[in-house]
Amino acid sequence: MNRIPSVYRSGYEKARALDPVLARAYVEHTVLGDPLADAAIAAVADRDQKTLAGYIRAGMEQDESVLATTPREFRDFFRNLETPPPWFDSRAVLPGRRAFHLYSDVFIQAFFLVTVRNAATPISKVFHATGRVLSGQAPRRIRQNTRHFIEIMLPNSLERHGDGWKLSVRIRLVHAQVRRLIRLAGEWDESVHGVPVSAAHMGLSSANFSATLIREAMRLGADLDAEMRKGIMQIWRYASWLAGTPEALLCGGDEDRTAEFSEIARICEPPPGEESTAIANQLVKALPEIAGKAAPGARRAMERHVYRVSRAILGHELADQLQFPRYHTAGLLPALRCMRRVLRATERVMPGLTRKLRVNSFVFLLETSTLLDMSYLIPDKLKAKDTSPW
Repeated sequence: MNRIPSVYRSGYEKARALDPVLARAYVEHTVLGDPLADAAIAAVADRDQKTLAGYIRAGMEQDESVLATTPREFRDFFRNLETPPPWFDSRAVLPGRRAFHLYSDVFIQAFFLVTVRNAATPISKVFHATGRVLSGQAPRRIRQNTRHFIEIMLPNSLERHGDGWKLSVRIRLVHAQVRRLIRLAGEWDESVHGVPVSAAHMGLSSANFSATLIREAMRLGADLDAEMRKGIMQIWRYASWLAGTPEALLCGGDEDRTAEFSEIARICEPPPGEESTAIANQLVKALPEIAGKAAPGARRAMERHVYRVSRAILGHELADQLQFPRYHTAGLLPALRCMRRVLRATERVMPGLTRKLRVNSFVFLLETSTLLDMSYLIPDKLKAKDTSPW
């Protein structure tokens, strides 16, 4: 108990009464970071941002001539990722990708809601410490996250040279750098909050982006069979492994066990604080800009809709804790599911029209999430206002 960060002790006592194995696994990982990534970043910490970006690019592209000039810890990091774990089956992901393309708009909505759910934990303290969401960069943050999600759902993207593979590994290195910068700032008490961007929070995020994402997408109207759900779990299990989530917190890719882990982790976590409230609301307010809503009335209407759906999905208790506006939600989710059934019925009668609508929806998602290029720059300062562009 003395090693458990103090903010988790009360919740841990409640959680271990329900599942002592998962509760213990979770709190034990609150004091762990990512040894391989942390060592790699520490070994090149004295390089300037441009040089470090060149090293990362060499690792991604397997440029041995450049990698040979980097420290051993940096080379070891990439070599550890060269061979997928034995459980990864590239064929098993296909039904999951098919599900995403059938319901891409629903999945993006569910993905955003899961992002808000994650912000309701002390994960938000890291975002708050960097100022990255509160400094007007929330739209870019959402675009980056959405691009990663879309990329890992594309064919072959998780193969060694695919963009989904590269973006997952880049996330891991960014987290290691943020951990290092927060520790250097000396304002984070690990005895209270645990390690910044801890292994536990990586596990919780992974669980929410897989099992919770499936649940929320189905509540919004996606019709997912068992093979589709297994495929989505497989995709996120591998992407999470690449991003540094420990095997012990991936629950073997089992959807039910992962959902249980997410619930146990939620109980271990303290209630949302002011950082969670600020960041969750900033995420909602960023969506109209991403969607290209310029008129004030259109922006307000979209905000209201997002807040209402968020409250319906997250529940009134969590929505109140995040200080979301109060809206009636009775009948909202059934209505959304009904709309989805109507679209499926329309597809049987007019397949050409629904195919066009699906293509247009997917193109819009790509346009709103795509960045100019695959950047290998990572932050060189903790605060968003001080760091060089990345």
